Amino acid sequence: MSDLNALLDDLKRRMDGALESLRRDFSGLRSGRASPALLEPVRVEAYGGEVPLTQVASIAVPEARMITVQVWDRALAGAVERAIRDAGLGLNPAGEGQTIRVPIPQLTEERRNELAKAAARYAEGAKIAVRGVRRDGMDKTKGFEKKGEISQDDVKTWSDAIQKVTDQYVKKVDDMLAEKEKEIKQV
Repeated sequence: MSDLNALLDDLKRRMDGALESLRRDFSGLRSGRASPALLEPVRVEAYGGEVPLTQVASIAVPEARMITVQVWDRALAGAVERAIRDAGLGLNPAGEGQTIRVPIPQLTEERRNELAKAAARYAEGAKIAVRGVRRDGMDKTKGFEKKGEISQDDVKTWSDAIQKVTDQYVKKVDDMLAEKEKEIKQV
């Protein structure tokens, strides 16, 4: 695959995946109203590993400021409650058997700041993912050079092209973060 366009297309596809993941994470940062998407980033210690909350429970929104989580396996109720509390979303779940009630707090200035910090953490994770894809691209470029498939001049050209794409995606992440912070800070 010693073709720059093919390599860049692959890297862009993977970087788009990082942006899509960030969009999903941001959709969970609803400002004020209860939404099942709010709990999407929550992962639960279960069955010998970490699984998404949606694989061990169903999520419902019975009213505007309340989410209910119906845990399928009673033994996991405590783990689900802990996972929601520890997810950094500023939520305080209350367990009632297999049902966990998650009241959505009014958005105080402090809560808005917490949400903005969570958004920044998600954005930083996306940037790290984008940089990881860039590193893979750079490693492939060096591999092609070692095999003699491309010249040193090509390595420079390819590296510059990969860096340019990376910079574009990091800017997209920054733009998405700025938009989300604006939405969160709106009163």
